[in-house]
This record gives sequence, C-alpha cells and structure tokens, in this order.
Amino acid sequence: MKNKKIAIIGCGNLGLSILNGLLTNPLINPKNISITRRNFECLEYLKNKGIDVSSNNSRVIKNSDIIIFALKPYNILEILKELNGDINAKKHIIISLATGILIDEIQNNLTSSPPIFRAMPNTGADVGESMTCICSNSNDSKKIDLVKQVFDSIGKTILIDENLMNASTVLGACGIAYVLRFIRGMIQGGIQIGFDAKTASEIVTHTVRGASELLIKRRQHPEFEIDKVTTPKGCTIEGLNEMEHHGFSSSLIKGIVTSFDKIEK
Repeated sequence: MKNKKIAIIGCGNLGLSILNGLLTNPLINPKNISITRRNFECLEYLKNKGIDVSSNNSRVIKNSDIIIFALKPYNILEILKELNGDINAKKHIIISLATGILIDEIQNNLTSSPPIFRAMPNTGADVGESMTCICSNSNDSKKIDLVKQVFDSIGKTILIDENLMNASTVLGACGIAYVLRFIRGMIQGGIQIGFDAKTASEIVTHTVRGASELLIKRRQHPEFEIDKVTTPKGCTIEGLNEMEHHGFSSSLIKGIVTSFDKIEK
C-alpha cells in the first residue's frame, strides 16, 4: 500500500470525503495521491499537502495503480470510453463508486480486462467512519486485500455479492441522511422542551453515538438495549409508543424501500 499510487477521478463531495480519510492513513503518502475535477481550481489548496490536483484524467490514470472513479452514474460509462486506451489490465485496479452501474457494464466499455471493483462508501469517510460495501469480479486475494486496505483507511469494509450493492447504497450511503434527519428531529424536540440549540445538539449527538457503540460492541439486537431503558409506566415507553402510533418505524422502512425502488428502476 505504501508505494501504491491512488487516483480519484471526479473528486466531488464523496471523493473529497474519501481523500480526507486517506490522508489520515500513515501508510499512504499524500504525494502518491492524484485527484481530478473538471473545475479543479477549487481544489488547488490540496497541493499544499503534496496531492497532485488536475483536470487531466488521462495523465493521472497513466501515473496511478489504483483508480477510484467517483463519478455520477449518468456519465461514468462515457468517461470510461474516453479513457479506455489509458487503462492497463496488468497495472490498474478499477474501483467504481457509481450507483447502479454493474461490473459487466464497466467491462463492456473497456478493451482490456483489469480487476474491477464496485465500492459504496458514505460521507462518514470524511472523519474515518465510513461503512463501505465492496464487490468485485476478481478472485485475486492480494488485489482484494489491497482495495480493502484503501477503504479500511476511511472506516469499516464489508465484502458482499454484487446483487446487494443497490441495497447497500440505500442502507449505508442514503442511511447517513436518514440518521441525520432523525438527529435533527431529536434536536428540535430538545429545543422545544427547554434546551438551547447548541446544548441539545451536544446531548443528542453523543446519545446517538453511545447507542451505536452499544450495538457495535455488545452485538445485541436493538430491542435488547431498548428494554433496559423502558421501565413499566415510564416516560420512555410512553414516548416510544406515541412515535409508533404516528408511524415512526413504518415511515423509516417505507423510506428505505422507496429509495431502493428508485435505484432498481
């Protein structure tokens, strides 16, 4: 990993989140990272960290080993066609972050046959807490491990089958927005019952963090932990029941399924 050169093609919000995570990894030399963007001037501040910033995709790809295509689904295949001649199957590992674009579709736009990975991180990468799901057409354990190392730099990785990638997009990537909307609602409730916004935000964000850590470290079902704080005739169960009467869980599930259906169409 230390000597591998990494390129991020199309470094927008998600690309920048990944970049910020990579920069925290002591095994990755910033001088081995190249990023591209059409309007790259807004990223020139990153040159001070040793990163190669450019709008020249072709040059960057030729000088890289691992290529992360952080492009939108509507333009990744067209750009792959343009860069086809620069991709070397013996040298390059291709990683696509594009939702809904299959490995076979990517391969069909390339003359050579490099190992192709799909990865779905989330913007938690910005603070080293991404949940990244990965699938691949490669059986090379060393290359798989190399890609895992890249995304382990920005959080946790899980290898899944490609037919679950759309589902992972909804649960892991869209899920960030769902959780943040929930947190926003809790903060608003906190303000209504008397806290100022700053104090409410601090209480809520650390409460959510604590709830997550309970599940991660104890590996229990959420209801197990809920039962510990829902005493008979208590305020917690009263609040939970009121939320459920208004469709709290069903609304969340419907939202997840609706997002999934949007990708599947």
